Amino acid sequence: MDLEGLAGLLKAIAHPNRLAILNLLKGRELTVYEIMETLNLRQAYVSQQLTILREEGLVCYRREGWNIWYRIAQPDIYNLLDIAQKLHANKGTCAVAPEECLRGKCYRRFQRCKESEVSE
Repeated sequence: MDLEGLAGLLKAIAHPNRLAILNLLKGRELTVYEIMETLNLRQAYVSQQLTILREEGLVCYRREGWNIWYRIAQPDIYNLLDIAQKLHANKGTCAVAPEECLRGKCYRRFQRCKESEVSE
């Protein structure tokens, strides 16, 4: 497993504005101008964020006249983001043996399970 490469990929998506850009590009192509207008960010900043995403192979582009159109290069990124969103939504809960957590026998002693998990 290439841990350095994986860390670089995760670092590239670990920024709210880059996540917003990825979300905007889902299923379509946009220019830098369209991205900056939608997110209310400066052109240089958007270009910088797109460069980071491009270097990690997450976005690609094509030139058409004066415009550069960006799109997602690896649609599987959305599977990763969906899983990350689920993990974040369940942060603070124990998915493994929640009844043991409630009895104080969980290995995650600093993280209590929610009562509602026991009945699920």
